[in-house]
Amino acid sequence: MNNNLIEIADNSQRTFEPQRIEPLRRLSGVPIKKIQLEGNPNLLVFPQSLNECSDKIQDSSIITIEGESILCSGNIMGFVGINNTRLRICSRFAKEDKKDYFLHYMLQHVFSINLFDLQYNSDNIDIFDFLIYLFPAFLKRAYQQGLYKEYQTHNYNDTNIKGRIDIAKHIRQNVPFTGRIAYQTREYAYNNDVTQLVRHTIEYIRQHHFTGGILQNDADTKVAVKAIEQATPTYNRHERVKIINRNLRPVNHPYFYEYRNLQQLCLQILRHEELKYGSTDREIYGILFDGAWLWEEYLATILTNFKHPRNKNREGVRYLFNEKRGPRYPDFYNQDIILDAKYKSNSQKKHVAEIDRDDIHQMVSYMWMDKMSVWGFVSPTDIERSVISASLRGYNGEIRLYQLLVSSADDWKTFVHQMRENEQVLIDEIESC
Repeated sequence: MNNNLIEIADNSQRTFEPQRIEPLRRLSGVPIKKIQLEGNPNLLVFPQSLNECSDKIQDSSIITIEGESILCSGNIMGFVGINNTRLRICSRFAKEDKKDYFLHYMLQHVFSINLFDLQYNSDNIDIFDFLIYLFPAFLKRAYQQGLYKEYQTHNYNDTNIKGRIDIAKHIRQNVPFTGRIAYQTREYAYNNDVTQLVRHTIEYIRQHHFTGGILQNDADTKVAVKAIEQATPTYNRHERVKIINRNLRPVNHPYFYEYRNLQQLCLQILRHEELKYGSTDREIYGILFDGAWLWEEYLATILTNFKHPRNKNREGVRYLFNEKRGPRYPDFYNQDIILDAKYKSNSQKKHVAEIDRDDIHQMVSYMWMDKMSVWGFVSPTDIERSVISASLRGYNGEIRLYQLLVSSADDWKTFVHQMRENEQVLIDEIESC
């Protein structure tokens, strides 16, 4: 099958031959939430709770097509495919040779992946292959809820009756009467289709050339892997297809909700080749990251002296009115400054007044609410520049634009080293407010 590979950077536009992008018109201008609701289980989107991100990713579209040939992208990055058409949206900081170090660097931070301890070759890594590196984080998050268990029906024929008598089976097997009773019980079992799926994924990763080491990266991962192994004594590597088919219906358990995400990730990993080349003409498959969410979560790993409110969990809420009314969730704040994470490019801004007016209005309301004298935006940039600031009339507060310089190194190790230096520069600038 000939693959039609289309590549574009985030927040940009490119011109293509109309027939090349024609299959992508199904995605043009369509909200991500609608695509998922239409039944595309093999499209994995982060954040997985679409309401978790303040930028309303559920209302965002992956791409839009203007006219017949202009393809436009927004904050969404990753890989998506329809049949043999594959769309790769890299970060706008990717080099011309498509080494998307910045995207992988943010993913490493957000999902606690230590790529230095792996036999990792970032020249060969594809965003779709990055699914494997996400597995430990998903496994640990699910295992925090305990080992997944579900009711299963078991048939017995012995003297220890403890369930519903199976009369037909009893007559068939125990007449004349031998002292045994045929009966059925419903018991909680850890050895089930979901844990078997996780076990198959573990064994698959162990055999993978570059990624087997991630299962030994930390103590929590080792504990979770061992628990899955002990829970699945009937594991049989030849039953992988059967186990995959039994897991096509998502986990629907009010307590073990994290296992739904783990289940979906495992299916993506085990069906990698099938999805990569498209299993049906209509299926939409792939893995996507909301750049705004990823940028904010990445900043949370380096701005450790700031509180990072969580809308979903109602953590760190601030109130606009008395009596705890008008809840607001600034991205980051401490006693001196409030910060707003903005992934969209602000590199061309020469004055704070050029920033989107809705963002400015939100900023001013936060400053007034908490009597802050300094408020700042934080954006990534590939242009060396200093902090931009401006004073407000009336209130006399100060608004600043901070920018993290993204390295343009030619190799992964140098990129990481330079990014750590740039992060410290950013932290120093913010703390000097």
